[in-house]
Amino acid sequence: MPEADRSHDTIVQDSWARCREFGLTHQSTPSFGLPAEGEVSALLESQHALVQTTQREVLPYYGDILANSNCLIMLADNQGQLLQSWGDQRFVEADSARGFQPGANWLERYTGTNAIGTALNCGQAVHIQHDEHFLKANRFMTGSASPIFDEQRQMIAVLDVSSDSYLPPAHTLGMVKMMSQSVENRLILNLFSGRYFQLTFNTSLNNLDSPWAGLLIFDDQGQVVSANRRADNLLGVGLARVNLDSLFDIALQQLLNQPQAQPFKLRSAGGFSFHAQLKRPQQPAPIQARDFRPAGPADERAKGFTLASINLGDPRVAKAVRQAERLLEKDIPLLVQGETGVGKEVFVKALHQASSRASQALIAVNCAAIPAELVESELFGYEKGAFTGANQKGSIGLIRKAHKGTLFLDEIGDMPLRVQARLLRVLQERCVQPLGSCELYPVDIRLISATNRPLRQDVDSGLFRQDLYYRINGLNLSLPPLRERTDKVALFQRVWDYHRESQQRAGISREVEALFLRHPWPGNLRQLSSVLQIALAMADDQPIRAEHLPEDFFDDLQDSPTPGEPLGQPPGQQGAADDSDDLASRYQACGGNISHLARNLGVSRNTLYKRLREQGLKV
Repeated sequence: MPEADRSHDTIVQDSWARCREFGLTHQSTPSFGLPAEGEVSALLESQHALVQTTQREVLPYYGDILANSNCLIMLADNQGQLLQSWGDQRFVEADSARGFQPGANWLERYTGTNAIGTALNCGQAVHIQHDEHFLKANRFMTGSASPIFDEQRQMIAVLDVSSDSYLPPAHTLGMVKMMSQSVENRLILNLFSGRYFQLTFNTSLNNLDSPWAGLLIFDDQGQVVSANRRADNLLGVGLARVNLDSLFDIALQQLLNQPQAQPFKLRSAGGFSFHAQLKRPQQPAPIQARDFRPAGPADERAKGFTLASINLGDPRVAKAVRQAERLLEKDIPLLVQGETGVGKEVFVKALHQASSRASQALIAVNCAAIPAELVESELFGYEKGAFTGANQKGSIGLIRKAHKGTLFLDEIGDMPLRVQARLLRVLQERCVQPLGSCELYPVDIRLISATNRPLRQDVDSGLFRQDLYYRINGLNLSLPPLRERTDKVALFQRVWDYHRESQQRAGISREVEALFLRHPWPGNLRQLSSVLQIALAMADDQPIRAEHLPEDFFDDLQDSPTPGEPLGQPPGQQGAADDSDDLASRYQACGGNISHLARNLGVSRNTLYKRLREQGLKV
């Protein structure tokens, strides 16, 4: 979320500048970036809960407001993809009809300045009048849009109200803000309702049940679990990891003894007076509550990944998250497949934290990193004196350390065959027999395995036991490589936010974002993480630019730019031509430093050498 709202004129001017950088003109036709039919189905399935919450729990309260208006309500995800629309579509022109179908993308790069795409970019509510749309093709409508944030303060969607008629900016903006706040409140309540205390408060008794009331979710120790953005504004503080004792001038027990759902007066620690009401939980809270935090690294927990934070809009990732969530509390093993570095361990950690076993251990075992001779003793443990060099006290083994928790067997395809046989027995009998012992120890574990190998082929070739394969492969989940993901821009931002220090706020320049989009990322997320850590160290508090990127990043870039693009320019951007005089002058200006020039142009050194030689320059 932005620290302060920018002025409307600044937002529109910046948006138009971005559109020009994307290579758009006023006469461009919106492409809407329509995906394939199968991808649309996966998108809608992954966002089913958000659409249903909006449609069933929020929109009915605004039916009277919209009944007499010739307008359309649209809900898009954080990638600008349209999920659902409600209302009157008669004003939509035939040439633009495809832009109002599920899956149509309203990001500025596809559709120019518009309420949805511009709100996503600036992170605040916006109203775009007819002539403020960058593309003339979109100037038949006007619209207001407001972002929707989840309980982790991550932007997850945008709600929009559009029409071909004049919509008064102040009224429409106020209405769409209220609707988006209603969706946020319902998402929080649906997530925590019945398990925690709910405190609603506002400055006026008449507005106590409105979307503009502050909402706090807390446990019986007074620890805040979640809160809406209005609560932040009313109390003037961020509400991550705080206790009610520091927020209000009232003892916790006195607060908990207030009558159920009956208004009472409340005074904040800052001296502000509110009207409030309390709702008690219907069932005890789980042992470990889900983290609540605002976006950014100020709170140390901002550096943790949750299922919500890794689900940034890619349909394949969304499918994996959705399927895994349904099996969180089931005794069904998971097998996560994907190339090295795609984030399998991060995914498993998020699954563990989302489950009821989160307060217990997550034991991660890299089967490829343990010497083959030691795998058995490390996994199953051993009695003292079981073998030469054994610890005199013995060892309980990693499987027993995971008792009541989660056992994560990474790179399980590299496990020796003899160990596979013992592991199969443990999974069948739920007991572990340490080396050198006659005693069996019961274990209660949730098993998740991962591999970058084609295990099915290993089974056929005899390298992996077929019976163990079917035992660990209860549900097979596949994580896509970075080069194939459709949520790259959001992912770049998420990893940047994960690694940055609190004072680093400048972000990634558009030049580097374009280079990232062109990059093949053979090392996947692991490589992206390494590149951004180096870039952040080099950039300090400046925007990350090409000169901040490590040398080998450019070696991996494609050897030639996209056909029709000038050398070194990001896709769709206009810049200096690559004629020989310009390239020669640049080469001379940088003192013949090939590496420096390659970084500035955004190409590999091999490509630059080739172009210089083609133009007769001696290098």
